[in-house]
Amino acid sequence: MPEKTLSIFERYLTLWVLLCISAGIMLGKVAPGVATTLNDLSIYQVSIPIAVCLFFMMYPIMVKIDFAHVLKSAKTPKPVLLTLFINWAIKPFSMFAISYFFLGYLFRDFLPGTETLANGEEVELWRSYIAGTILLGIAPCTAMVLMWGHLAKGNDGLTLVMVAINSLMMLFLYGPLGGLLLNINSMPVPWQTMVLSVAVYVALPLVAGYFSRKIIINHKGIEWFNEYFLRWLTPVSITALLVTLILLFSFKGDVIVSNPLTILWISIPLIIQTLLIFSLGYFVFSRWLKLSYCDAAPVSLIGASNHFEVAIATAVILFGLSSGAALATVVGVLIEVPLMLMLVSWCKRSRHLFNDE
Repeated sequence: MPEKTLSIFERYLTLWVLLCISAGIMLGKVAPGVATTLNDLSIYQVSIPIAVCLFFMMYPIMVKIDFAHVLKSAKTPKPVLLTLFINWAIKPFSMFAISYFFLGYLFRDFLPGTETLANGEEVELWRSYIAGTILLGIAPCTAMVLMWGHLAKGNDGLTLVMVAINSLMMLFLYGPLGGLLLNINSMPVPWQTMVLSVAVYVALPLVAGYFSRKIIINHKGIEWFNEYFLRWLTPVSITALLVTLILLFSFKGDVIVSNPLTILWISIPLIIQTLLIFSLGYFVFSRWLKLSYCDAAPVSLIGASNHFEVAIATAVILFGLSSGAALATVVGVLIEVPLMLMLVSWCKRSRHLFNDE
């Protein structure tokens, strides 16, 4: 079987994001009404063009999941329970604490000003940036982590099980955890909109992915599904993300041009959070539970990475396309790929720490 490698979209995702930032800024300067007009095509404050883009971010991810593997998780309870503990009991609260310390305390004077959210409320920019980091912290990765686990020579089957379980858990925990932490951050929480965003951007593509997967495999077979359908579908998610980013940055271009250090201030707590969660999962909990390397690597990589598609979608729906929260989730995309590739390398170099039989 040929070695699986990152596609050109995935390998150079950071570069594509940077190009989209530039394109978005230029669009905002040259034709500022384009993105505004597109965003005004909405139903119940849900932008139709953005909704289409965000659905196509999620569907290619969900259709890859074989939920039949979830039943097999009972055979390997320790890594599954560990990933749930890290992702839902530690990560959301550590993200909030770290981002609040840096953005709400250390860097607060560097992030002046206020903004008006989609619901008309005015909030400090630093609170909006923290809201974006919160939405990242409560969204465990269920997409490219399959690639990170594979590149790290981890247990691909277990990774798939953990991805499936975290996808299901997100349906029930993303809204309540988000509401709790956003309230603590003194950000308005439109509960109806949050429930709608989880339903549209998690439940809908999950259901569509499940049924279309069954239909395609029944008619064409699993080999055709893996070799042809998924190969064609792979760039769709990232392409939809990049189109969304162009629209995002067409609004935020003035903020970046006038204060380019904003991206740096937001990225610092995100990087620290990623390294902390990975270290806890890999060097502390996995060794304490005596997991094999093949199980420890994917458990730790899932905890370290974020489901930035869901975070971006929720930020846009809750606070608006031009909000600081949406910008903060986009910074998560900027740092995700280089950081995760570095952590994959760390995993492979430290495999000797684990006693695989």
